[in-house]
Amino acid sequence: MSAPPARLRPQRLRSLGELAQLRETMKRREHEAAERAAREREARRAEKRARRQFADAVGAVTPLAPDDRAPRSQPLPDPTPRQRLLDEQAALREALSDEVDVETLLLTDDGLSFRRARVGPDVVTRLRRGHWAIQAEIDLHGLRREEAREQLAAFVRNAAMRGHRCLRVVHGKGHGSPGRQPVLKGKAQRWLAQCGDVIAFAQASGPQGGAGALIVLLG
Repeated sequence: MSAPPARLRPQRLRSLGELAQLRETMKRREHEAAERAAREREARRAEKRARRQFADAVGAVTPLAPDDRAPRSQPLPDPTPRQRLLDEQAALREALSDEVDVETLLLTDDGLSFRRARVGPDVVTRLRRGHWAIQAEIDLHGLRREEAREQLAAFVRNAAMRGHRCLRVVHGKGHGSPGRQPVLKGKAQRWLAQCGDVIAFAQASGPQGGAGALIVLLG
C-alpha cells in the first residue's frame, strides 16, 4: 500500500497534537472534579462533627410544636429616634432666638450683609458677585415662623455635614404678607447670625433672587 500524499501529513500531525491537548484538558478537569468532590466530602464530615458536638453540649432537644400563626408579610419599619428628634427641635428653638438684636451686626453698605469678625470684607463682595457656586437651597415661602426656623437650622446643619460651602436661603419679598413686608427676611437674618457654621451672608443679586433671598457662606 502506498504512503499517503505528503500534503496530508501536516494535517494528521496537527490532529494528533490537538488530541494530546484534549487529553491533557480532560485529565486536568477530572483532577479538579476529584479535588472538588473531596472538599465537599470533607465539608459534610465537618458539618456532621459540628452537629454531634452541638448535640453533646446541649443534650436532648424537643422540637417545638407547629403553630397556626401566619408568617410575617410586612417588613418591620426602620427604627426612628422620635424622642431624639423632638429634643433636637426643642434645642433648635432655644438656640435660635427671635429676640437677638442682630441689627448692630448687619453691614449696611449697598445692601444688608453679615460677616464674622474674623472674615474679611472682600468675602461679602465675592458673595454678591457669585464667586462661590450655590450647592444647596431652601425655600421658606409659606412656612410658619416655627417651621421656618426649624427647617432653616436643620438645612444649615445638614449642609455643613455634607461639606457644602455656599447656600441660598429664599425668604421671599413679602408681597403676600400683611403690609407687604418681608416678615421672614429679618427673622432669617437673625437665625443665620446665630448659626455657628455661618460665617457670612449677603442679599442675593438680581439673578440669584434679589431682595427675596440671601446667599450664605459656611465656614
